[in-house]
Amino acid sequence: MQESTVYFTGLRARNERNNKINKVSRLIDAIGYVGSIDIDDLIAIKIHFGERGNDSHISPIFARVAADKIREGRGKPFLTDTNTLYKGSRHNSVDHLHTALEHGFAYATVGAPLIIADGLRGSFTTDIKINGKHFSDVKIAGAVAEADGMLVMSHFKGHEMAGFGGAIKNLAMGCSPAQGKKEQHAVKFEVNPSLCVACQACVNTCPTNAISMRNAKAWIDPNICIGCGECMTVCPTKAISMNWETELEAFNERMVEYALGAVQGKQAKTGYINFLTNITPDCDCVPWSDAPIVPDIGIAASLDPVALDQACFDLVNQQVGCGDSMLSSGHTAGEDKFKGVWSYTIGEHQLAYAEKVGLGSRTYKLVKI
Repeated sequence: MQESTVYFTGLRARNERNNKINKVSRLIDAIGYVGSIDIDDLIAIKIHFGERGNDSHISPIFARVAADKIREGRGKPFLTDTNTLYKGSRHNSVDHLHTALEHGFAYATVGAPLIIADGLRGSFTTDIKINGKHFSDVKIAGAVAEADGMLVMSHFKGHEMAGFGGAIKNLAMGCSPAQGKKEQHAVKFEVNPSLCVACQACVNTCPTNAISMRNAKAWIDPNICIGCGECMTVCPTKAISMNWETELEAFNERMVEYALGAVQGKQAKTGYINFLTNITPDCDCVPWSDAPIVPDIGIAASLDPVALDQACFDLVNQQVGCGDSMLSSGHTAGEDKFKGVWSYTIGEHQLAYAEKVGLGSRTYKLVKI
């Protein structure tokens, strides 16, 4: 594959020119994104507003920079995300917008309207043909499908199933409605009764009421389970799991195919920024933020989501792990930090498959600005 350029800036600053706001602006200039916008283009700033209780999501002040740059190109920016598959503070558009506003994503701050891309209850969708290994077409949120372009702003962090979440995952899960998220997960979970303490956290969080108590132990009905994995996330004793050997490879591939569908027809007008700060073990979908697994690193940008995620994956693994974190192994520089948190994950397969289907290149040149 052809080498792609990834631009990177560290976080040191001793003057106004080098504050993070100006650094984000320079990164957008470096990838030449403004030049790709035509007059009156409707440009989606794809960002995660954070679940209520989560504080590691991208700050709204950086979304303002993106909105200002898009207007500089005479485009019309809007901030967007999609509703969740699981129960929570973003399960429908009303709750989702309340959460976004609570987290500071108000018009007065970001300078752009907020639009939940899949509609009030997740029914505003468009089928996009991709002819993939797992899908012949994918369901993409309507406002994303109709947008002329996207500036995808992602918080790079760990994830219990994907290994890590960056630009690819933001495209895949973040641009699909609940039905699309369900298609991507498509895994079945089961309970180890010997580890279950009958706390019922899983029962209370299941969006389809697939979990009940049997003989004082949680039980998951495989005919009702939609595979969202939220039960596994909230289980305090890790009594809930799936077959890691057979499920994770297909999960990563399905996710990549959805990412491919999300950018279909707008690749030339889509740019990507990853924030390598607050690199927590979990997605921003959880209602908490655990301690970072490595120190803050910087911010990176590219027109290639695969090269960008590969560079960020490498930058994280080059760090010495934080002692007071969820890392159980891999603390040494050069070791896989995401496997140090979630030992069974295969995040590298996400990158390899993304390159295979033509989403981008894993070969990159890192340019520091």
